[in-house]
Amino acid sequence: MNQKDIEAFVKKYYRLLAIFCIVVSIATAVMAQTPSGPPMGPGPYRPSALVELVKLDPTIRLDIRYATADNFFGKAVYSEPRAFLQRPAADALLSVHRRLKAQGYGLVVYDAYRPWSVTKLFWDITPPEKRVFVADPAVGSVHNRGCAVDVGLFDLRTGREVEMTGAYDEMTERSFVTYTGGTVEQRARRDLLRKAMEQDGYFFVYPEEWWHYNFKDSREYAIQDIPFSAIGSPSEPKK
Repeated sequence: MNQKDIEAFVKKYYRLLAIFCIVVSIATAVMAQTPSGPPMGPGPYRPSALVELVKLDPTIRLDIRYATADNFFGKAVYSEPRAFLQRPAADALLSVHRRLKAQGYGLVVYDAYRPWSVTKLFWDITPPEKRVFVADPAVGSVHNRGCAVDVGLFDLRTGREVEMTGAYDEMTERSFVTYTGGTVEQRARRDLLRKAMEQDGYFFVYPEEWWHYNFKDSREYAIQDIPFSAIGSPSEPKK
């Protein structure tokens, strides 16, 4: 190998080394921005007391979309169709459910406590322009604290879920609580749900999602990544 070949080899080597260093720097930066586990938060927190909603009141209806392929992800991300909340939030929700019966409706629950790892999965697969509809895993979701619930209404007479201005988990302006489109009936039912949920001051709506309600004391509970199977066994429906 002559001097010219050696110089060419050295230049090529350092060029490749520079590219390698850039790639490593980018990968390191990305990894630093992507949390590897749930954020801890400042604390102190109340002890977690997740309870299963249907064990407290079997008349509440479940339609856990993330245990099916009927969701924006297109496949099941929960192994079981179950719904949990921290006990004070669960009691408040069931109070709303029972009060709605006088108006001919009941609550249908689409989602409640959500393990943090599922929140991270949603964030990773959602395009940046749609991330207003999902929680940043670096901060965590109120769902991860067991203090958020996604709900709709079902008609007690027919047993059918009622239509709102937009579908559950729809990532469009039709999901906004201020959306003025849709039918008069759809807007009325959306507003009825909000009024019932916020009446006692325990829940407040997330403005971009008509179905999403946060419990007032959510910051008093830690973000969790506990699988459903570790919380308790599925309940037997009461006859």
